[in-house]
Amino acid sequence: MEDAMSNSSTMKVEGILARFENPGELLTAARKIRDAGYRKFDCHSPFPIHGMDAAMGLKRSPVGWIAGAGGFVGTSIGLVLQWWTSSVAYPVVISGKPFFSYQAYLLISFAFGVLFAGASALVAMLALNRLPRLFHPVFYSDRFTRASDDGFFVSIEADDSLFDIEESKALLESVGGKDMEELRRQ
Repeated sequence: MEDAMSNSSTMKVEGILARFENPGELLTAARKIRDAGYRKFDCHSPFPIHGMDAAMGLKRSPVGWIAGAGGFVGTSIGLVLQWWTSSVAYPVVISGKPFFSYQAYLLISFAFGVLFAGASALVAMLALNRLPRLFHPVFYSDRFTRASDDGFFVSIEADDSLFDIEESKALLESVGGKDMEELRRQ
């Protein structure tokens, strides 16, 4: 038993986890942690909380712009592909219609746009969220299993420039955190 205790004290601290009673306390804590200067922290809740992004100091996501650009590129590719095959590679006059009859190309161009927009949104979301993430220190916390049911948590990562185990614990306690837990890799 003592050997296991000494082993846990020698393992590197990956962060700190604190539990909060309700979404209002979590939102207030996020604002105060952000105002204290921390940047590598995360709030965990079983449901989205309105205003949490602003409370954490997060910027608006660029995924919409990336998806729009992907849609434009896909539409352009669909249109150019159809023009090239109908007008350049295999020009066939049918009923006196022009080689480039864009009205017939709208459906395929739209489908290419939707396909490219969806694919670029997926890739951008995964890249910006740094997914798939196979390890996070909170995965080793027994208390954290409540985060998907009825728990509200804040985790501060040890690689934050302001992280100091005692000062970070004191900050979390001052903003209403309960059940502090040091996160260590097992």
